Amino acid sequence: MKWFSAIIFLVIGLDQFTKKLAVDYLSILPDGIPIIPGLFSLTFAQNRGVAFGVEFAPPAMLILLTGIITLTVLVYVFRSKRNDAIFLVPFALIVGGGIGNMIDRITVGRVVDFIYFDIYHGTIFGHHVSLWPIFNIADSAITVGACMLVLFHNRIFPQENDDVR
Repeated sequence: MKWFSAIIFLVIGLDQFTKKLAVDYLSILPDGIPIIPGLFSLTFAQNRGVAFGVEFAPPAMLILLTGIITLTVLVYVFRSKRNDAIFLVPFALIVGGGIGNMIDRITVGRVVDFIYFDIYHGTIFGHHVSLWPIFNIADSAITVGACMLVLFHNRIFPQENDDVR
């Protein structure tokens, strides 16, 4: 369980540190910092929504939902009494990312984003459209954790009896 806690705190720390840098340095640069011109940049943004900036609930509800999900995952992990990395790492990434974004929602009412891949350079109905949202370290951790749950599903959630359908 030490690894589980360490990963959670590492994700939260790295997320909050990079968001602080984004606020301090990127927020004053209207075009951000191009890393690969036309494709990848560090660009300051904030959003009140969840994934892809979708706003489906008021901020207080998002804080409550994030708290419930985080607590549910923690209870599940601790009740499982498993300590293998293939089980703990994805959940630690998801919890760390959830807490990282929840800190933003509680302290400033919105989430700071700054990693931007502009994979579509065009307009639709006269508006510039990007096919990928600006995101942050917490979002990345949640996404990697969720992908690990899918990719390693059979090892993370082994069936007691494969014959039961």
